[in-house]
Amino acid sequence: MVRAAASLFATLALVTGPALAGDAVQGKRKAMSCQACHGAQGLSMRDDAPSIAGQSEFYLSKALREFREGKRENEMMSVVARTLSDDEINDLAAYFSSFRIEVVKPRP
Repeated sequence: MVRAAASLFATLALVTGPALAGDAVQGKRKAMSCQACHGAQGLSMRDDAPSIAGQSEFYLSKALREFREGKRENEMMSVVARTLSDDEINDLAAYFSSFRIEVVKPRP
């Protein structure tokens, strides 16, 4: 049983990739430049920029890396992401993922 659990843990670690160790405090400092498009605290008011608050840290980190590497393209994000280090990406992802979004069912 212990061996099976250890094997499962090792497999999950390989599949999900390395743990992200972003620093949300540092990410908040870096996020000031994101506000023009993604809004204060990651809540966009623009049709051409998504809200990113509350997205998963893994997703945000992956998306920024893909913009940086040219695997994903967007006129603004492709330029901005090229300037980010791995640590800055992890910090930004930690910051924006730290927000909790509440979904409220509309009244009939």
